[in-house]
Amino acid sequence: MGVLAWTLGLCGCAGVSVNSAWQDGAARNQTFSKVLVVGVSPDYDLRCNFEYAFATQLRSQATTVLPSCDSMTPKEPLTRANIERVISSVHADAVLTTRLVSATAGESQGGTWDTRGDSRYKATDIGYAVYGVPVTEVELQTAAPLKSFTSSVHVVTKLYDTRDGKVLYTLDTTTKSQDVDSTGATLAAITAPTADRLRRDGLIR
Repeated sequence: MGVLAWTLGLCGCAGVSVNSAWQDGAARNQTFSKVLVVGVSPDYDLRCNFEYAFATQLRSQATTVLPSCDSMTPKEPLTRANIERVISSVHADAVLTTRLVSATAGESQGGTWDTRGDSRYKATDIGYAVYGVPVTEVELQTAAPLKSFTSSVHVVTKLYDTRDGKVLYTLDTTTKSQDVDSTGATLAAITAPTADRLRRDGLIR
């Protein structure tokens, strides 16, 4: 199985591309109500953060969502046997696995009104010039532009039918390079549109 390694903080939900594809020959009239979510990562904490965020987006009155972290300990590897054991114990009818394909990060300087440099005058003394008119002596102070960090991430999510263990449907999600926000925003940027596409295609309700 692939590796899912999450970068800290990306962007909001704008600028996200989600493409979906059905497996050849797959029946398209299936709706699943008990879904096991698996974030494919060797880092248990990051994996669980993703699974819980995805579960929040997927869960509804008609859909029960089960993060694999609730049924597996940090010492249990993500093997097919362990996943099948969890499927059997929670009676899931589908499994959603998500893995990282690529991630990029960069930085820019002064790109927005909030991050570009500043300058101001600061009073240093008051003197008296010609005709007794008070004059304020000032110096120009400048602040360097702030650095802003940007990231983009590309993940692939696959939906498996637990009756035969075969891939039924694939989602390809890419966030475009945008300003760093927070880890929560990163997860929402990935999971919210992915969950929306699953609903639009009738796989969950």
